[in-house]
Amino acid sequence: MRFVSHLLLLGLFLAAPVIAQAEPMDFTEKLDIGISTDEISITSDFRGADLTIFGAIDGFDANLLAQGKYNIVVALEGPKENTTVRKKERVFGIWINTNSMTFELVPESYSLSSTRDIETIAPPGDMNNMGIGVAHMPLIPIGYIGDGSNLTEFRDAFRRLRETTGVYQRDPGGVQFISSSLFKASVRLPADVPNGVHVVRAYLFREGVFVAAKALPLRVVKTGLEQAITRAAHEQPFFYGITAVLLAVITGWLASIVFRRD
Repeated sequence: MRFVSHLLLLGLFLAAPVIAQAEPMDFTEKLDIGISTDEISITSDFRGADLTIFGAIDGFDANLLAQGKYNIVVALEGPKENTTVRKKERVFGIWINTNSMTFELVPESYSLSSTRDIETIAPPGDMNNMGIGVAHMPLIPIGYIGDGSNLTEFRDAFRRLRETTGVYQRDPGGVQFISSSLFKASVRLPADVPNGVHVVRAYLFREGVFVAAKALPLRVVKTGLEQAITRAAHEQPFFYGITAVLLAVITGWLASIVFRRD
């Protein structure tokens, strides 16, 4: 019996460090951010824009800050919607869609800036859990049934297409400290930025460990003719379709007259 009790005591002693490590760490640092504007207006000549985010670390450790142990990641996420990726293959000399996969509620646009490459800021597992970065963004297929053999292929294709078109962007080094605890970040809005409510998210890491986060909304609205066309397309699709067809017919008729050969 005494031997068994000694074994129990030894087991508790060895397990003590593991239990201590599993407890959440108590950080004193807090994160505050502000954006240069809370609304972006889209006009006919919109070619994209840079959004500036300012922030501060409260309760920081001066020694850690001097050693560069703090890192900031800032992300601008667009409205989320289901997105379908289609695979094209050549069949009898014709390119056709042979397979597809729909991912649930992914950002229509995504711009990321950080003090350095996010892969060197924190372990990949932590980035996956928080969904920070294009490579760690959760891509959950809808109604997927299979062995997972082509899941990675579609996920890689989705990320590649979004980055190629410039809808998803990343800028390692886009966050810079401008004083002891103040920082500035710049994220890019593409020319075809989606309409709706976007979210600016800032994350603070200390020595590779997540400390705090902050989020602010950003409204992107269309103005002028673009707003009228978008509203008509959504609120009165029938009349919008008829008008579009009539305009196409009239334009074709006028073109035939102008370029008619006598």
